[in-house]
Amino acid sequence: MIDIRNLVVTFGRGAGAVQAVRDVSLHVSAGESFGLVGESGSGKSTVLRVLAGLNDAWKGSASIGGLSVAARDARFPRLVQMVFQDPYGSLHPRHTVDRVLSEPLAIHGIGDANERVQRTLLQVGLGPAFRFRYPHQLSGGQRQRVAIARALMLEPKVLLLDEPTSALDVSVQAEILNLLRKLREEQGLTYLLVSHNLAVVAHMCDRLAVMNRGAVVEEMDVETLRRQAPREAYTQQLLLASRGYDRAVAAGMLTYD
Repeated sequence: MIDIRNLVVTFGRGAGAVQAVRDVSLHVSAGESFGLVGESGSGKSTVLRVLAGLNDAWKGSASIGGLSVAARDARFPRLVQMVFQDPYGSLHPRHTVDRVLSEPLAIHGIGDANERVQRTLLQVGLGPAFRFRYPHQLSGGQRQRVAIARALMLEPKVLLLDEPTSALDVSVQAEILNLLRKLREEQGLTYLLVSHNLAVVAHMCDRLAVMNRGAVVEEMDVETLRRQAPREAYTQQLLLASRGYDRAVAAGMLTYD
């Protein structure tokens, strides 16, 4: 469903140029949930922005469902949609939920807006009472549910998820992740999930790739991650960091004269 070959993304020119993504190749099957992990600045979100058509400064090849990202095919928005990290910034503050969800249908000339909006709100766990509210009248979790509903309005086959829970309270994160798992099972969606949280990736994904300084350093299935048996030293360090502060680990790193 997703095919990326030798992707290179460079920002800037000349001596100040920065290669944010370096020769990345990934392949994600239909119906699969694939994770991209790495520390901040590793290039994982840049890969998503290329696939979403939000970045033109790239080389290589990238296609989704057989459609080239570079071709800007008119069918593309109905094939792939993106859910952004910040539900506070991704919704227009002066647009009601109804307008947010109806707008993609109007742009693409799709009818039955009333029925589709109501159905999609129910799919994401929001009832009719939320339809004419504004973003400031919603909690963070509710806003992200609206953002997910907006991504589903055109009935895409692929969702690009850019850290969809990192801006939410811990108590709400599990609800959103479980909703995404439910939607994937019900609608046969393909996910490409970016996260720095290995626990989230272990919960959501079938396979994952680890990025460091713009390059993929390792691919593995999620069982290897759960066994904490990666091949590369960098991935081992990520696993160690994901455990947070550990008194025993900290004590083992101390040296004495």
